[in-house]
Amino acid sequence: MFLETMSIDHFRNYDHAELEFGQDVTLFLGQNAQGKTNVLEAIYTLAMAKSHRTTTDKDLIQWQAEYAKIEGRVRKRGQSVPMSLIVTNKGKKAKVNHLEQKRLSNYIGHLNVVMFAPEDLLLVKGSPSVRRRFIDMELGQMLPIYLYDLTQFQRILQQRNHYLKRLQTRKTTDTTMLDVLDEQYSELAAKITLRRRDFVVQLSEYAIPIHSEISRQKETLEIHYESSVKLLEEVAKDKELDEVRAQLITDLQSKRQREIDRGVSLIGPHRDDLTFIVNERNVQVFGSQGQQRTTALAVKLAEIDLIFQETNEYPLLLLDDVLSELDEHRQTHLLNAIQGKVQTFVTATGVEGIHHQTLADATCFYVEEGTIKKMDEVDNDDR
Repeated sequence: MFLETMSIDHFRNYDHAELEFGQDVTLFLGQNAQGKTNVLEAIYTLAMAKSHRTTTDKDLIQWQAEYAKIEGRVRKRGQSVPMSLIVTNKGKKAKVNHLEQKRLSNYIGHLNVVMFAPEDLLLVKGSPSVRRRFIDMELGQMLPIYLYDLTQFQRILQQRNHYLKRLQTRKTTDTTMLDVLDEQYSELAAKITLRRRDFVVQLSEYAIPIHSEISRQKETLEIHYESSVKLLEEVAKDKELDEVRAQLITDLQSKRQREIDRGVSLIGPHRDDLTFIVNERNVQVFGSQGQQRTTALAVKLAEIDLIFQETNEYPLLLLDDVLSELDEHRQTHLLNAIQGKVQTFVTATGVEGIHHQTLADATCFYVEEGTIKKMDEVDNDDR
């Protein structure tokens, strides 16, 4: 899988830009605050129908414009497939092969991406919500039905919290509606919890050997999915869903009064987390910055292999100013891992100190004040 072309209109600081890409590495160079990250954000948004930087869609629209538009052609399985996404203040319109997708869950997955930026260190040391979002976005690319179930769960969660708040404030005392919501809630929560658990197990299979190699076999990694409901490992696969759903119902009933007192749902996948253990210690709490970076890098590289396993296509890799954050050993490992395998887009202010054939062979663009030019079209005085 690779992105052949992309055009953007009224996106962030770009009025209009059209780009053609090769299958290997594309490098965007330029000073800070010129629009390099915005190009990678456009690719990510084209793939995921949302930004990795903001939850407010209007932030993507150029100042005083009415919409932002991203179009691209994706080469996969020997075919060139057009994709487009239009973002307005009223919503989004997504198309694949010129056909509008009524559900974004049907759109996502046609172009797979893995993003790695300095803020991805928060995957290890940030809040649980960062790690839950990581799982949701990556799992959603491989399994669109997961995104549909997640959206349904979030809707039921909102309704359930609203009703708990009504019970808390005694605007109602009838718990019959809560019983109905609990049935719907537990069914969706069980599906999401088990899919997340299975995803983490698969991810671990790839991340552990990668981590060992990056750390020169000096460290061992474990990744655990911490669920608010007991995952009954001894239960047969074909009965897991029923068992976890039943466990959720039991837990919800036992904590009902506490939930009413708090006015929020205390059990479910919205409360779950990931734990990264390096040499038997929680790296989030006890790990050095180097250990945290190694863990984050191993997880990101594992994503690439896992997506390939599930889709038989390598995803695009977006490296946003991340090379400068890695030491030479980690830089080399990352660049060796992607060389000749993954279409990669890199932003940097410069790569003078990085000596690797992958970057030497890259197609280079220069970005300045929302304009993009091929490097051979730029005067030296303008760089």
